[in-house]
Amino acid sequence: MKRYIRYFKTFQQYFFLLTVLVKTDIKKKYKGSFLGVLWSLINPLLDMIVMTIVFSTLFQRSIDNFPVYLLTGRLLFGFFSQCTKASMKSIISSAKLIKKIYIPKYIISLSNVIANFLFFLISLVALIIIMLATRAPVSIYILYVPYYLITLFFFSCGVSLFLSTLTVFFRDLEHIYTVFLTVLMYASAIFYPAEIIPDRFRFILTINPLYHFIAGFRAVVYHGFAPEAKNLLVCFAVAVVSMMIGIIVFEKKQDRFILYL
Repeated sequence: MKRYIRYFKTFQQYFFLLTVLVKTDIKKKYKGSFLGVLWSLINPLLDMIVMTIVFSTLFQRSIDNFPVYLLTGRLLFGFFSQCTKASMKSIISSAKLIKKIYIPKYIISLSNVIANFLFFLISLVALIIIMLATRAPVSIYILYVPYYLITLFFFSCGVSLFLSTLTVFFRDLEHIYTVFLTVLMYASAIFYPAEIIPDRFRFILTINPLYHFIAGFRAVVYHGFAPEAKNLLVCFAVAVVSMMIGIIVFEKKQDRFILYL
């Protein structure tokens, strides 16, 4: 517990630096771009159009309002994918800064996650636009959306800290992780109904942490159902465990970073 209290106090002390790093990450992402941050809105819309054309004919009978179904999964996966990939290289790309001055190294990885989370929030506007355009029904259970966004944020933070640590020592992990993300995408029921998976392979969804966030988010936004208590607990537990593992691994290895940068 003392470890996490110390991290919280350090976070408060270096909060201004964190905001500077987040702003830098945002400017770096869209440097030289004509549309800038608007790409966070346009990109998911273009992605949705292409994937709707490709997959809607395959699942049109089993999935109503396919664009909304697709976005409720694609946006969450996109955030997790982008922030973890960016955080993997965060420590290595900040080697000059780390060698010059002392800063809590986790701040660097965290800034990447926060920047991508802000892009993610902007991209949710695309989902709202499509829901309005398709006249998708909205239920009171949509109020659970912040819960899933917050737990997904902390889950992604933990994974990002873990991956940014390992990448310092194993540079090839970046290429392996790209392949892993492709497998994870197909194992998250983003553009197909989970019901089509045979029972003997259904465990793949169960052991996929990201699927639980997508399923819960999709339940309250797309289906308009009340979230299952089990799903809420799983998302919370996964977020907490991820953060604990990420912090412990990062803290144990961070003093050795300088030897590999």
